[in-house]
Amino acid sequence: MVNFALPSWYTTPMAQIVLVGITCFATVGMFSAVSNLGAGGIDDVRLSDISNSILYGLFAVTGLVSGGINNLIGPQLTLAIGTTGYALYVGSLWCYQTQHAGWFVILAGALLGISAALLWSAQGSIMMSYPLEKDKGKAFAVFWAIFQFGSFIGSIIALAINIKSGGLSAVATSTYIAFLVIIFVGIASAFLILPPNRVVRPDGTIVTLEAASKPHEEVIGMLSLFKDWRILALAPMFFASNYFYAYQGAVNANLFDGPTRALNATLEGAGAIVGALLIGYGVLDLPFLARRTRGYLGLAVVVTLTVIVWSVALSWQVTFTRESIKDIKRINYHDSNYKGKGALYFFFYFADATYQALAYWIMSALTNDPFKLARYAGIYKALQSAGSAGSFGMDAVYTPFLNEHLASWTMMLVSFPLAFLVIRTIKETNYDDEKVVYVDDVKQEHAEHGTAPEHDSIEKASVEGATA
Repeated sequence: MVNFALPSWYTTPMAQIVLVGITCFATVGMFSAVSNLGAGGIDDVRLSDISNSILYGLFAVTGLVSGGINNLIGPQLTLAIGTTGYALYVGSLWCYQTQHAGWFVILAGALLGISAALLWSAQGSIMMSYPLEKDKGKAFAVFWAIFQFGSFIGSIIALAINIKSGGLSAVATSTYIAFLVIIFVGIASAFLILPPNRVVRPDGTIVTLEAASKPHEEVIGMLSLFKDWRILALAPMFFASNYFYAYQGAVNANLFDGPTRALNATLEGAGAIVGALLIGYGVLDLPFLARRTRGYLGLAVVVTLTVIVWSVALSWQVTFTRESIKDIKRINYHDSNYKGKGALYFFFYFADATYQALAYWIMSALTNDPFKLARYAGIYKALQSAGSAGSFGMDAVYTPFLNEHLASWTMMLVSFPLAFLVIRTIKETNYDDEKVVYVDDVKQEHAEHGTAPEHDSIEKASVEGATA
């Protein structure tokens, strides 16, 4: 069998993270973008809530085993399978707009819940295990910025259409086709991802020698998660990490008109991008601080943002209820009472990006093993999705907005002391405890035995040392 030489830049962690970002930009990002264009959940909030509850419920169940599936079949195939549900769901929104087939939206949501768990387990494993320890905050920042740029672009399109037509009562067939084409490009891009045994870090180490795990190892590995007190302590953080989306989306849908919802969505995307870049580069990977200190600093930033942003939101929330807004004119961004609302939506997602970054960074600081981190990512998305299913179900039965706000905020506040306890256990490096293999050593071993390495195209990119 002929081995094709791969460019050295292509086998680097950051190249692979950019590729995963592009895959999620073109699939998850386009799914979020097209949802802002007046279909499905925008026209019928209750249908969207029901579909999302089923989606996240199945997401949660599948997430319990998705990390193991990723480890058995590899991140490339797992990611590719995971992307397919997004094409189906966007197709269902298109069908709903033309045929009002609500059942198809619900079915597509169920299938997306299963496939999305696979995608996010593969993504989490790549993003958390491929980089050097000193680059894990930056890896999140790069991925999250690329991924959220998809939602940002879609929101700008929605805003432009809204401003031009005054609403989004119908979306042209060509628009849906364009989004589906981009999603299929994202599905294809998943096949460009390399397995962990072909990725070489900047210090010359290979992520792992094994391309895949074994079934019995996955069973043992998954059971061990429930015995690790650190994962149990992080469970509230995982559960709360997407809980607030239902509340924020419901307020946006019920209080604002079409153009203003699109503007808020654009500001959300911008806030997520800026927040991810700032905490990834400016806090979690500061080179002059010890790793545990960076964790404490990151936690302090997230706590501060959560308290300030949600306090401001509470001061606004107490001024209205579901009943009080039924007969009032929806807010337009030209209205005087819109002042400050756009900034709030920007900082909702700015704070969200920092919260997600901290959760991923803590998990990635516990180990560098891609198989363990795939399981961590799976359990993270499982609990996160369980929280989302509950929050969308809560909104579907018209729970008072204030109750939804306080539930979301309280869960985040409860998670912080437990996250602090886990950060206290973070070591300066895991390289001393885990097997580290240099690509040059692998080549030398094969040379001594007169055999060729399985992938002799992998070259050592540079030698910088393994300090973090």
